[in-house]
Amino acid sequence: MDLTDKFINVAGARTRYHDVGQGEPTILIHGGGPGASGLSNYRKNVEALATGRRVIVVDLPGFGETEGKLKDGPIFEAMGDFIRAFMDVIGIQKASFVGNSLGGATSLLVALRTPDRVNRLVLMGTGGSQAIFSPMPTEGLRRMAMFHGGEGPTLEKLKGVIELLVFDSKSITENLLEERLKAAKRTDVIDIFKRPPMDIWRENLASLKHRTLLVWGRDDRVVPLDSSFILLKTMPNAQLHVYPECGHWAQWEKAEEFNALVADFLDRP
Repeated sequence: MDLTDKFINVAGARTRYHDVGQGEPTILIHGGGPGASGLSNYRKNVEALATGRRVIVVDLPGFGETEGKLKDGPIFEAMGDFIRAFMDVIGIQKASFVGNSLGGATSLLVALRTPDRVNRLVLMGTGGSQAIFSPMPTEGLRRMAMFHGGEGPTLEKLKGVIELLVFDSKSITENLLEERLKAAKRTDVIDIFKRPPMDIWRENLASLKHRTLLVWGRDDRVVPLDSSFILLKTMPNAQLHVYPECGHWAQWEKAEEFNALVADFLDRP
């Protein structure tokens, strides 16, 4: 499969993306952890999901190889505007979305502001909701928020974040850590925790009629499972799938099962 980097200008930012497969478009949006990028988050999913559909993986501003140029305002709103602009540039009127964490919140903002541009939603450990039982912020969020402070990004701090993103850190390779640390040290990286917060759960989620698959790791230590309950209760066509022995990266830790689940959900009439 050809995963050659492609670059375009989106809202003044040189933007990297990957575009593979044919058929109905599905956009994969990564999370906001240090050093994240489209392929870093979805390396285990692109090929499987591109069977029978067009899959587009994009680096958000300040992540991966996309310039850190983003309009002011709450991070979810700004990223949602960026993704709509990205769709305009590459000529996609409507797409399904697969979003992890920040990517899930971004996908929700696209759906809330322009519902006609969204087909189906797959949201994994998505941000912007409200935990019902768990104390907040979680340890994972606290480590992320402190990552760029003090002496700046270090391998030790990165390991401290990544170990809370997964249930079993044995799945994390040295190559992945090196890749993410290099990206996290960029001078134009966007620290999402310096942006104003946004409570998506207070938005009119009941207006979203899109078929929605919520995917959570039972052992998520960044955005806990009980953060899914408001979304499940409020969004009229939402269903929830929970993986045991799984953290914040369901698409990574449960890749084979996740790929089959998502493909079936997207293909179902």
